[in-house]
Order: sequence, then C-alpha cells, then structure tokens
Amino acid sequence: MEGDENLEITGLAPIEEAKSGDLTFLSNPKYVKFLERTQASAIILPKDMTCPPGKSVIRVANPYFAFAQVIPLFYPPKPFLPVGIHPTAVIGEEVLLGKDVAIGPYVVIGDRCRIGEGTVLFPGVILGEEVWIGSHCVIHARVSIRERVRLGDRVIVHDGAVIGSDGFGFAFEGGKYHKIPQVGTVIIEDDVEIGANVTIDRATLGETRICKGVKLDNLIQIAHNCYIGEHTAIAGQAGLSGSTRLGKYVRVGGQAGFAGHLEVGDFAIVAAQSGVDKSIPPRVMVFGYPARPHREALRFEAGVHQIPQVLKTLRELRKRIENLEKEWKAYAEKSKDH
Repeated sequence: MEGDENLEITGLAPIEEAKSGDLTFLSNPKYVKFLERTQASAIILPKDMTCPPGKSVIRVANPYFAFAQVIPLFYPPKPFLPVGIHPTAVIGEEVLLGKDVAIGPYVVIGDRCRIGEGTVLFPGVILGEEVWIGSHCVIHARVSIRERVRLGDRVIVHDGAVIGSDGFGFAFEGGKYHKIPQVGTVIIEDDVEIGANVTIDRATLGETRICKGVKLDNLIQIAHNCYIGEHTAIAGQAGLSGSTRLGKYVRVGGQAGFAGHLEVGDFAIVAAQSGVDKSIPPRVMVFGYPARPHREALRFEAGVHQIPQVLKTLRELRKRIENLEKEWKAYAEKSKDH
C-alpha cells in the first residue's frame, strides 16, 4: 500500500469513469493515459508501474486478478434460484437428482438424466435423454443439451447455447445430399465456461471433447469431433471446422476461422480474424488470412502497404523506358540516313 491507508472505499469503477470513493485498477498499457487524471481514491497497479504523486496505490503481481477478488466484497453473489423443482418443470423417468438442485420454470428433463449436487437449471432449459451434469453447474435460460451429452463439475453454460446438436455431415450421391447419422456425443470436462449462443456439435462417431478449464466466448461454432485442450480460451465468433484439434493453453482471437482436420499446438496464439488453413506448431503466434507466423505476417503486411508506391514507381519506369525507346529509334533512323 502506498498513500493513505485510512481511505474509505465505497465503490468500484473503471479507471476512466472512477470518482472519489472508488477503487479501480490498471493492467492494460492502453489505459495508462487515464492514470494521472482519474478521480479514483485508490488504484490497483502492477508492482513495476510508475504512478503520479498524490495517488493511493495497492501494488500486486496481477491487478486484473486482484480486482476480481475485490468485486464480490461489493457485489456478494446471490442465490440463483430457490432449491427445489418448480411445478411447471417436466421431469422424465429414472432421473437422478443430487442434493440442493434448483430447477426453474418450464425446464424439461429427459429420461435417465443425472444432475449433480447444487446444480442450477434456469427457466426453459431442455435436457435430452441420458444427459449427465456434474455438481455445482449453472445452466442458464433456454440452453439445449441434447441426448447422451456429459458435463463435468462447475460448468457454466450461458443463455441460448446448444450442446450436442448434429454435426454437419452429408454424403453427395445421386444428385442430392444424404444425411450421415451423427451418433457420437459431446464431453464437457470440469470448470468449463460456455458463452451465450455457442453451438457445440456432437461427433459423427466418438466424441467432441472440451477439456477442463476451457473458456468459450459468445457465438462460437465448434464442429463435430473437435478437441479443445485444457485451459484454452477462444474469443467470440470464432469457428472450428470438423475434427480440428487445439492443444492446451491455446489463445484464439475473435472471428478466427479454422479449416477442418488440422492441429494447433500447445500455447499457440491465433490472432483475431485469422484464417487458419494448416496446422500450427506449439508456441507459435499466427495472424492474417491465410494465417502466417507473426514475423512473416508482419513482413507481408508491410509489403502490402508498399504496393501503391511500387506501382507508382513501376509506371514511372515504364514511361522512362518508352521515352528511351523512342529516343533510340529516332537516333537509329538518323544514323541510317547518314
């Protein structure tokens, strides 16, 4: 702690909006410009970041994570739903419910489902037959989880997500497409969070697997038989084609697209809007369309920006060559006459 240790903090706010009495934080260098003029009473900062005089500062190793620890002090978590089964819920046969389960209005649970202790199903959730959900999961409103899908413990699924829909598999024969039965499943391991309106297709055969600790933003498409390794994070509107395999701790930017049947190594980084058409080795950063290694992509982008000047120079050189040819032709004709 640097500054006044007796400050009274009454709220939390972003650094650019904070007022007196607020605690804020700074972890992204893009927001350093707000550091001097913020009205916050105290700021959580990295240990090595300089701060203008007169500011009260709490120095930590990871300001973003530290701020996350503070938020529940001002916004205590509230119970999602009362424990029990709402009278409008429809429960199938041979369903096993754990202790302290909360099932909201108009939830539909298929036959032979299993729901673990402390799990919450918000209004309108639909579970197909033989869905297994672990303990302390939160399934938000209007989520659809199809037959035989498996969820581990502490999984969060946000509104409108669909898990276990049919993979996009068709065989073309006789002038039309014939549907290939999608008889596999989806396995979601522990501590996964799935954003709103994400779609995760079931495997044609076998499984589509989302490993423990994976974080999926909103509006992501995961096709059949994909594999996403532990603690990988994927930003919104990204799309994985069938049988794509991502390693552990991979980071994928928004709107990135992956062709099918390729592999991305552990700790790789795929920048936003990249088009990945071939496998990526571990610990490599790529971006662009098609995606290239970082340094190569930078050189390519630099070259693209030089194209207008190159074309201008080329036109000037062509004109000079044409003039030289005219002069040489005139000189040759004159020499012939003499």
